[in-house]
Amino acid sequence: MHARITGTGSYLPPTALSNHDLVARGVDTSDDWIVERTGIRIRHLADNGQMASDLALEASLKALAAADITAGKIDLIILATSTPDYIFPSTACLLQSKLGVGGAAAFDVQAVCSGFAYALTVAQKFILSGSHRCALVVGTEVFSRILDWNDRGTCVLFGDGAGAVILEASDEPGILASALHADGSHHGILEVPGSVCDGKVVGQPFVKMDGPAVFKFAVKVLADVAHEVLDMAGMNAAAIDWLIPHQANIRIIQSTAKKLGLSMEKVITTVDRHGNTSAASIPLALDVAVRDGRVKRGDTLMLEGVGGGFTWGAVLLKF
Repeated sequence: MHARITGTGSYLPPTALSNHDLVARGVDTSDDWIVERTGIRIRHLADNGQMASDLALEASLKALAAADITAGKIDLIILATSTPDYIFPSTACLLQSKLGVGGAAAFDVQAVCSGFAYALTVAQKFILSGSHRCALVVGTEVFSRILDWNDRGTCVLFGDGAGAVILEASDEPGILASALHADGSHHGILEVPGSVCDGKVVGQPFVKMDGPAVFKFAVKVLADVAHEVLDMAGMNAAAIDWLIPHQANIRIIQSTAKKLGLSMEKVITTVDRHGNTSAASIPLALDVAVRDGRVKRGDTLMLEGVGGGFTWGAVLLKF
């Protein structure tokens, strides 16, 4: 038995915010500064009242349509997010309610920007165990709600969005290898060090990041974990048709591709028009490339992410 992606979907909120819009808002930056350092030109922001589960619903409906199945077939929902609707219930349960189905297992995964790689790997294990046959795997974020708009080092980077895939039991090869890692000792270089106690915010409720430290760490572990899953599958980087990395920063993406010996022509990039959508970035980029015809059935894909925690992981698959 294999676990194979049978449908993809994505959703971006309608409100787009360009670099020039940020400057107009009073952020001490410029379009040239942001593009040179990050590659980002536009990001999307959720409207007031639009929650992570709302974005997830739109992406999930598209993935269901692409897989040509109804929501009633889903027996597992795993949703990756760092910006849940509520403290509880899980955003996965709220999504399940909005889909109008019940009974299937549903839970959230919190691994920040590695969340989708984590969620997809966990879903694969459920399917390979024989306990489940059809999983909805979602990454969804409303990072705009946890940004300090006076901090140009973070507010220019992030955006909102959602991506989803249907992962089904199959006789055909799907996920070939995966690896997940974490090292909590690095939590301080990227975190939101806040919580709620007695109805009040304790600590800092905004993203805090040491950019140079994150860059150095990300480039190393993304290359390492890519080689790890290739070794597990008995393959080399030349077998990769498309690298679909977490869309954090064009410099990180370029450096990772270089370490793998891949030209940028084999890398899917959406960071310029999505920004960093955290757990949503990999499935968003995947869906864009599927729908524009670049990613085709039978292609070998490397999905990989790195995020606060620090967490990182990769999934090698046949699409």
